Amino acid sequence: MSVEEKLRILSEKVKFHSSAMVTEEAVKTAVVLPFLNALDYDIFNPHEVVPEFTADAVGKKGEKVDYAIKVDGAIRILVECKPIMTNLDKVHLAQLYRYFSVTDAKFAILTNGRTFHFHTDLEAPNKLDERPFLTFDLSDLQGHLTHELKKFSKAEFSVDNILQSAHQLKYTSAIKKEIVNQMEAPSEEFVRLMIAGLQIPRFTAAVRDQFTPMVKIAFREVVRDAVQARLSTALAETEVIDPGIPDIKDSVGDDEIATTDEEREGFMIVRAIVRDILKPSRVIMRDQKSYCGILVDDNNRKPLVRLHFNRTVKYLGLFDKEQEERVKVDTLDEIYEHADRIRSTAQIYAS
Repeated sequence: MSVEEKLRILSEKVKFHSSAMVTEEAVKTAVVLPFLNALDYDIFNPHEVVPEFTADAVGKKGEKVDYAIKVDGAIRILVECKPIMTNLDKVHLAQLYRYFSVTDAKFAILTNGRTFHFHTDLEAPNKLDERPFLTFDLSDLQGHLTHELKKFSKAEFSVDNILQSAHQLKYTSAIKKEIVNQMEAPSEEFVRLMIAGLQIPRFTAAVRDQFTPMVKIAFREVVRDAVQARLSTALAETEVIDPGIPDIKDSVGDDEIATTDEEREGFMIVRAIVRDILKPSRVIMRDQKSYCGILVDDNNRKPLVRLHFNRTVKYLGLFDKEQEERVKVDTLDEIYEHADRIRSTAQIYAS
């Protein structure tokens, strides 16, 4: 089982069982150890996952961090756990701050079993940053997060690679947060900037009060229009050129099979990916009980993609090799990540 799959399963468990994890020990047993195990660390090897690791700091003898993770024999990750109802703040970070300064660790994780804060020393060497570079809710694990967390797995762990990602994650997160704040409550400076080109003589309190709600509405409409434009473009690009050829077929009776909106959207995405190689009218979706097949020329011998979406964990079936290879996808957008492979298969049927 892959790291991503194990993290996804753990995410589901946290979602449904978090109410029972009221103590710190429960969090360790039910979440933290499985989380480390999902990253392929041997939680039963005390030379790799060190529980109650003693990290003496100046004036603080005998202090212990809940777990220290060793990579190639060196301490690289510190983990501090709190009860699930704990609101993680600077007080709890202070412990990790001391631990971090007296070990060879490069990363520190503070968690209450649901919320995870990942810290490092981007601002000053060997001094733990107050602001985490990665924060997430394990019960709501998004696709891009599993990609970032996989970098912490035993097989892929690289301090340089993670630090490179951490730098971007930290400041991208801060910028996104500021954008959200401006959407919800535009500052006076932001409103002033937005109306600068409207040739208003003076920016008075009355002007500010008049235009602040307008800026807020406009911001939201821009986001909404961008989403709608993307959907409209995808639909326009995947329109059937030859209406004489049906684009969706059921291989069995309608009462035995139901094509979902997700499958239809996945089909349109695949069509858009290959639109400059194959005419849209040649790309057909034939729904099956266990998967949706996307074929070329409605020919079972010309499989382009299979959508294995009728399950908890979704897979995309690719045919650029001798046999179908299934790759896990968490969102429909991830289909675009395999565009080159889909286009490679389409080239086979292009003539």
